[in-house]
Amino acid sequence: MKRMPWKVMATSAAVSLLLASGCSAVGEKENKRSAEAPRLHVPVADDQFDTAGNMFAYSEFELSGEPLAEGLGLDLDTLDARKLDKPTKFDYTAGIESYEYSEEAMYEVVEKSGLGLHLIHGPIAKKRAEQQQKPADQALADRFYELADSVGYPREEIFRNMFPTFIEYAGGDPHYAQKVDTDVYAENDDGTYVPVYQVDFQSLRWDRGKMEKVLTPAAYGGVFLKQALWAGDFLGNFHQKDSDEEVEAKTPNDDQRGNVALGVSSADGLQGMILTEQIWNKLAFIRDHLFYDAKRQALTKAAGSRYNPSGGFVYLPHAVEVAEGGSELAPDAAKLVVKDPRSLLADQWLMLWPAAEFFGMTDQRPENQNQNPAFLAVFDGSPFPKAAKENVDADPANDRTADDPYSVNRDVLLQVFRNIDAMHFNEQAGAFVTEHDGHAQGKRVDTFHAGYTMEALRIFERAIDGLPVGYASGESAKGLGTPEGKRALEMIRRQADFILKHLMRKDGLVANGYTIGQGPDQEEPTLLAQLGAIRGLTAAFLATKNEAYRDAARRVYEAMDRHFWDETWHVYHTGEKEDKYTPWLAGALSGVFRVALQNLNNDQAGETAKSLERETIISRYVDFYDRIVDGPTLSEGMQASEFWDTGDVYIKGKTLGNTDRDHVPQVQSAGGKYGVAPVLRTVKIEAGSGSD
Repeated sequence: MKRMPWKVMATSAAVSLLLASGCSAVGEKENKRSAEAPRLHVPVADDQFDTAGNMFAYSEFELSGEPLAEGLGLDLDTLDARKLDKPTKFDYTAGIESYEYSEEAMYEVVEKSGLGLHLIHGPIAKKRAEQQQKPADQALADRFYELADSVGYPREEIFRNMFPTFIEYAGGDPHYAQKVDTDVYAENDDGTYVPVYQVDFQSLRWDRGKMEKVLTPAAYGGVFLKQALWAGDFLGNFHQKDSDEEVEAKTPNDDQRGNVALGVSSADGLQGMILTEQIWNKLAFIRDHLFYDAKRQALTKAAGSRYNPSGGFVYLPHAVEVAEGGSELAPDAAKLVVKDPRSLLADQWLMLWPAAEFFGMTDQRPENQNQNPAFLAVFDGSPFPKAAKENVDADPANDRTADDPYSVNRDVLLQVFRNIDAMHFNEQAGAFVTEHDGHAQGKRVDTFHAGYTMEALRIFERAIDGLPVGYASGESAKGLGTPEGKRALEMIRRQADFILKHLMRKDGLVANGYTIGQGPDQEEPTLLAQLGAIRGLTAAFLATKNEAYRDAARRVYEAMDRHFWDETWHVYHTGEKEDKYTPWLAGALSGVFRVALQNLNNDQAGETAKSLERETIISRYVDFYDRIVDGPTLSEGMQASEFWDTGDVYIKGKTLGNTDRDHVPQVQSAGGKYGVAPVLRTVKIEAGSGSD
């Protein structure tokens, strides 16, 4: 769906890229969509922002949004955020809500909130300023101008008072720290208007004093995943400068013609460029500063393709605390202190997945015949540098350290992959364990994280073997058959076999986990474990084409639906001990609905499972978003607030707060003194009374 740029008044670039100094939900009549099920209560249990959980969830929401709806036959041009539930309720939910919630949450984190370190201090940005002998703010401003020029976006329309980050913190308080500026910026012919905050981000900062100033791989990796998926979407084609219409990329030189520019449109192209610039700086910082040498017990630089775990583990530790320097306008890291040196599987797979996605964007190896010409054009020297020649040839012996996006990412990708193999894969058991202390491997296998490690490895195998990733990660193509790809496939197969042999129960559900040397968990299974197993087994099927894994995923899905679905309340319960939806669980459920519709539904002779009928899955999908994500009332539900792109427009002369009359308020009316950012909260599921 094409997004039009906001008309942003001219401002000095140095100011526009830096931080400027310095109520309850409305009582408007609600007119939520009717639902057949009785009303339940979905109160907020925890509104603290968990970066890893939110960004993971919104990544799954993105993939389960426009790409899913379009793959099922929707013409995206028929979607209109102000035409609720059209052309169908599912189409609107997927194509508008799931997709746009995902995009806006990413921008909240990486451009508006300040939840991290400012891009002005990114390693690549610093080096550029030094080479150009310019002040850091002016060098970054000029870089943004250069990126805007590359996609044909007017310099004077760049958003004002952005806070672009190069790496993000583990969490924070999503309540705005000041009054959100909802004054009129520009009026439209239909009575709606563009509020100032949509073009000037100054009033959207979070309280820095309430941020968890810790660098956790799952958190900055989760943000990286969001950035990589959207950058791939935005830069995956060209567009015509005069009409702004998307055009198919046929050669890497198409953008050198007069009327053709990079990016699928000028506005989306600029966002893709900014995201790529942030990713590049993030990766350089991770590679050069955040790996931990277990022998020396100190942070160090990654070795990349030259790394051999047998010489000592050098990996991404779970928690590195940041003592901030710089200024309030643009904070930097004055000191890094390792607070938790363990290697956690959750951290590693949430770094492997995005690094694999970005590898697919930046891959310039000559033997890869599946390269997207549009991506090659982005990394041809302008606006991003080419890969070092030694790092894209077929000889790993001549690899060298280089700072181009491909080389920096490859160094991180290969070292994380080798550590997952050496530190977390138990060779004897054939399963992934949750942690390693730098010296010894743990014995706990967590079903959810093992399953998602399989999915991350599936994307890794595709990327390293030159197969399409991103939205095209399900497409078939001939791969390169690399040693790393073969090893990834082997670990996927063995973990899948472990699930079938050791985690499957007689009732069709899977155990929550397994302790090597003792056996499977005996407590009541959780919904989260089922979702992880389904994702992992589906990944194994897609990677190996072994139908046994698809059959197993279908069996777990059927059992999950029988055991956890509540026909009265139209929700899945989450477990015996507690009934809570965290962002992690919401993201996994969204992902499972997607793979069920794409890969597990009844599409073969003799497949008659009612829960796997496409109509049933779609119904569950809509109920989930309607009842859990949006919630039954303005003060309930996971999605704290919403923005223009999901239909909550601003109308001059009207009471603001919830103009689309759904159950998700506008940002300034979402609670607290000044409102809440459009992000996910943890909620409880409680039986209620009455009806919608």
